[in-house]
Amino acid sequence: MRSIEIEGVTHGATPIPMGARVGNMLFSSGIMGKDPKTDELPKDAESQAKFIFENLKTLLRNGGAKLEHVAHVKAYVKDNAYRQALNDEWIKCFPDPHDRPARHTMLFDLPGDMLIQIEVVAVIA
Repeated sequence: MRSIEIEGVTHGATPIPMGARVGNMLFSSGIMGKDPKTDELPKDAESQAKFIFENLKTLLRNGGAKLEHVAHVKAYVKDNAYRQALNDEWIKCFPDPHDRPARHTMLFDLPGDMLIQIEVVAVIA
């Protein structure tokens, strides 16, 4: 097993990695929409969604994977109103409706100012 990090993004004082690679599989912890330049959450859902997918790409790259290796995404939204921001960035990352990972989106009481969060599983060829 190998821990994977996203430069500039932390879970605060919580001692967990952003992800882990085991063999040809990569599992993420909760990927939040923190700006990697400041390690802070923007206040709006659109910015958080944008940073979530930027942070996902960094995690995948650091773990030796690509977007095409993502098999499953679990998404959490604090309010259903934030689904559109999530979907807008989702479509940018996965534009082909016939070549997208499975996804399950749930309404969840995320901590503090976090509006959206994702977890992924990737299978690396």
